[in-house]
Amino acid sequence: MDKDTNQNNQLLTAKALAKQLSISTRTLWRYRSAGLLPRPVKIGDVGAIRWLQSDIDKWIAMDCPPQKDFEALAD
Repeated sequence: MDKDTNQNNQLLTAKALAKQLSISTRTLWRYRSAGLLPRPVKIGDVGAIRWLQSDIDKWIAMDCPPQKDFEALAD
């Protein structure tokens, strides 16, 4: 697996994603609640969530559509 593929499969925490988007973590959670971010993945039994870097890259390339539009267009 090359470096770019490995980077695209990276799982981002809320803090890391907020930093990448240049917003606060509080704003990130507001965006998630409003359905403005791609759907995160749940990790383990405790329900920790992460976002796939590849989903975020696609979402940004698509001009950041709401979650339902992103899911419809991304497939």
